[in-house]
Amino acid sequence: MNRRGFLRGAAGAGLAIGAGGLPSFGRRLAAANAGPNLSRVEARYYVKHPDREIECKLCPRLCKLGDKERGYCGVRENDGGTYYTLVYGKVCSANVDPIEKKPFFHVLPGTTAFSLATAGCNVNCKFCQNWEIAQVRPEQVEAFDLAPEAAAARAAGSGCPSIAYTYTEPTVFYEYMYDTAVRAKGRRLRNLVVTGGHINPEPLTDLLAVVDAVKVDLKGFSEEFYSEYVRGKLKPVLETIRTVAKSKAWLEIVALIIPTLNDGLPQIREMCRWIKGEAGDSVPVHFTRFQPMYLVKNLPPTPVSTLEAARNIALEEGLRFVYVGNVPGHEGGNTYCPGCGQALITRAGYSIETVRLKKGKCTACGTPIPGIWS
Repeated sequence: MNRRGFLRGAAGAGLAIGAGGLPSFGRRLAAANAGPNLSRVEARYYVKHPDREIECKLCPRLCKLGDKERGYCGVRENDGGTYYTLVYGKVCSANVDPIEKKPFFHVLPGTTAFSLATAGCNVNCKFCQNWEIAQVRPEQVEAFDLAPEAAAARAAGSGCPSIAYTYTEPTVFYEYMYDTAVRAKGRRLRNLVVTGGHINPEPLTDLLAVVDAVKVDLKGFSEEFYSEYVRGKLKPVLETIRTVAKSKAWLEIVALIIPTLNDGLPQIREMCRWIKGEAGDSVPVHFTRFQPMYLVKNLPPTPVSTLEAARNIALEEGLRFVYVGNVPGHEGGNTYCPGCGQALITRAGYSIETVRLKKGKCTACGTPIPGIWS
């Protein structure tokens, strides 16, 4: 059996593939030996122009492409005036993860999420933690075929009550994510999106009709930071947060705090005020610890004291559910009742130790705790 056959067989057995599965050199070697595994499914959200040119309307980049050109994401291509997604059903990473890893702290605590991704991203964060599959073209990674119905069936068969679209940027595999979400809903599974929020309003609104929860990475709070370190724009991300907050989907926000780059406390206070004003006081906000990686290896991990200061500022500004992330065992990783202060959900890393909720309410004082609990 060749390596591709082995990987597909492993996927069929429910084993982890991709990020956290194959070593990076193994993925590159497999891709080089196996050749490209690309789809040819017409993309959504684009317009045709004369002379076989197209304009992509999926994300704020609005890529204008001639024949045979690809978008910034590297996974969508103009072929003769028709725009195609090259990664529909071409999964490069599939794992069963604790839902807390996403992180979602107010969604089905203690459960697992069938998590999948294709190659590609529409930004280029210098601190990307999954750069080996996000910051590459689909020809450069091993991918196996997993159609939407098969993905939903795999999730159900794995005992996962949810599917998470994660690891890379789900916006770039929008068509596959949307179609899989529809199949998952048919099986009464929850759909979770882990995104940088760099998406246009129309496709986002359509997506929100079929998903249950969205975690947005708010990577900084200045256009300068987004321009230099994300290669994107802040304004569309803020609009995404507003849109999700107004929808029926559950919203959580993660802010990765990077020493000297986006850790200024006045700016963090400004961000917290904005979140409360635009998304409400009940949206969970996770201040997450940076670890040196990809193109930012010259900075130390975020001091825990900085994360604690950010959390205190958020609480002072009236946000009710604020977390310290990527610091296992920290008390800031627990969920507390804003009514009586009881620790409602205690966590040790990705594991749940105690849950003191009954029908979404604090067992001590009866305060309703917003989230998806069943």
